[in-house]
Amino acid sequence: MAATGGAGAAHPTSPVAPGQALDRAACAALDARDPLADQRALFHLPEDLFYLDGNSLGPLPHAVGERVRRVLSEEWGDGLIRSWNTAGWIDLPARVGARIAPLIGAAADEVIVADSTSLNLFKLLAAALRLRPERRVILSQTGNFPTDLYMAQGLVALLDAGYELRTLPHDEIVGALDEDVAVLMLTHVDYHSGRMYDMAAVTEAAHAAGALMLWDLAHSAGAVPVDLGACSADLAVGCGYKYLNGGPGAPAFLFVRRDLQPRVEQPLTGWLGHAAPFEFTPDYVPGPGMIRHLCGTPPVLSLAALDAALALWSEVDLAALRAKSVAMCELFIALVERECAGHGLRLASPRAAAERGSQVCFAHPEGYAIVQALIDRGVIGDFRTPDILRFGFTPLYLRYVDVFDAVAILREVMETRAWDEPRFKARAAVT
Repeated sequence: MAATGGAGAAHPTSPVAPGQALDRAACAALDARDPLADQRALFHLPEDLFYLDGNSLGPLPHAVGERVRRVLSEEWGDGLIRSWNTAGWIDLPARVGARIAPLIGAAADEVIVADSTSLNLFKLLAAALRLRPERRVILSQTGNFPTDLYMAQGLVALLDAGYELRTLPHDEIVGALDEDVAVLMLTHVDYHSGRMYDMAAVTEAAHAAGALMLWDLAHSAGAVPVDLGACSADLAVGCGYKYLNGGPGAPAFLFVRRDLQPRVEQPLTGWLGHAAPFEFTPDYVPGPGMIRHLCGTPPVLSLAALDAALALWSEVDLAALRAKSVAMCELFIALVERECAGHGLRLASPRAAAERGSQVCFAHPEGYAIVQALIDRGVIGDFRTPDILRFGFTPLYLRYVDVFDAVAILREVMETRAWDEPRFKARAAVT
């Protein structure tokens, strides 16, 4: 059920018509017609909470708790070490990867779940440089998610030998592709603004310049159309705890196009990436296909939780998912600009739906305090420095009336200046 496209994919007409009366009854009517409405019952969601932060951490699917309890009591408790075979623990990385594959337009044998997004970036960046030994540049966007840039910086420092991380603004990336660029590393949907690249066009430009294309899908998988296969993308990574609802710190995934797999040499040559790990030979021989991207022992409890969370996607129409995402974001923008006019909130995401992922950002000088005041009233978003109020729209469990009610609370916070309290301005460790 992989959705096609990127920024250039077709999108539904907004439910917000010019001059339309945007009231709660209209939103309830949209919910009544929502083909995804039944999905909400699959999640644990506290009452009187408007959760607009699924782009940071997805909520708990009910099925996860039962699966983890079974793994604890039966597989670990009773089966003990036998469960590596009898419960199929050893196959979890590939099996869970196969569940993710349809969500990103990949084949089952092109995706595996392992480690964190950061470690997977390191592996694939190093592999890309080996595949283009005559080139020395990793190209990325200025302001890309920090871990992407940090891992590239660390790799460049480790290799030395003239390697370079080169970063440029969004609109200058394609024009900077030249014969020095080994790999172009971009986040498909920008974490800070929600701006979305046209995956097909950018991948084509990278290939035309002789570079490999590495996509970070952390804010895409399970939220927007992705078709790595149709784009002939080379490499990709993504996390399991945002739109995929795998839980805090859920393991990440990585993708390598099938024809590249025999030539990809990643540097973290751990024992479970070996062709025959239980032969315990002293020298490393890479395993076949995606197996070589494993390192240490798979985190069984986390993998089981992610596996259970992903099971619900077999019933999800990805075209309907994107249609609802666009509709909710359009509704939110229209309501905020109507209800909060004159209070200094500025749209910081692209206005065109085709250029935007499943999040909407507004900027305000007191952004942090406003977000804290909203959280205090049950509207959960998050803040990104220096002034961004960030709201994620996850169609599987959010309702249109949630959008309406959340904006009503935002209006109250802005009109009463409720955010202007010392307790809302004290920075917490996690924003």
